Amino acid sequence: MNDVLLEWPAPGVALLRLNRPEVRNALSPALRRELRDLFLSLSANETCRAIVLTGDMRAFAAGADIRALAHATPADMMAQDDETNWEAIRICPKPVIAAVNGFALGGGCELAMHADIIVAGLSAQFGQPEVKLGIMPGAGGTQRLVRAVGKSRAMLALLTGDFISAPDALAAGLIACVFPDDDVVTEATAIATRIAALPPLAVAEIKRVVLAGMDAPLVTALMLERRAAYLLFGTRDKEEAMKAFLEKRKPNFSGS
Repeated sequence: MNDVLLEWPAPGVALLRLNRPEVRNALSPALRRELRDLFLSLSANETCRAIVLTGDMRAFAAGADIRALAHATPADMMAQDDETNWEAIRICPKPVIAAVNGFALGGGCELAMHADIIVAGLSAQFGQPEVKLGIMPGAGGTQRLVRAVGKSRAMLALLTGDFISAPDALAAGLIACVFPDDDVVTEATAIATRIAALPPLAVAEIKRVVLAGMDAPLVTALMLERRAAYLLFGTRDKEEAMKAFLEKRKPNFSGS
């Protein structure tokens, strides 16, 4: 049985469902490699325009597989080359929406933070509890969390290992929306479907510029924005969108 299931719930929308329910979707090395391969494949798939990433009702992903880490040495960790797995998600040009139910802890919280948009069920719980095991986040938890919620709130979560409820995560800016638990995947798919219907080159440029500009000086980020905005004026989709607007009809985007 695959550790990650691929579904196509709507035109242009891929749904990746973590599939290790017996261990609350713990991120085993095999699962991370499978997720990497799927993200690389979807990144190159022209029919895919948005990706929803989810787990099940009990857990999005409850962290790394502790059994695999209990006796690991520094050399073992380095030999995994795990950054290659995470890089495939980070560089994905398609918008990624994490649909979180239950626990998103440790590597599971880091996985959610790799997404462009996080939506969660009311009972979802986020956290980086690595400190309780004598270790620390190693897949972006210390860096992405502080960028999402600020230094003080991130330090509180990282240094205590305490969980963050979905309402608190929404208030802190970690997630975009909270929905009833049963509606999370449906609502995430609806958002992805709306994005998938938009001009893909414009969507890809917006994602690229937002991520590239976040850590750049403002003057540099603004330059990136202007250049990307000007380039989009040379696309067929820009012509089609504006023509359709003037003709009061639905546009037909080609991605060119």
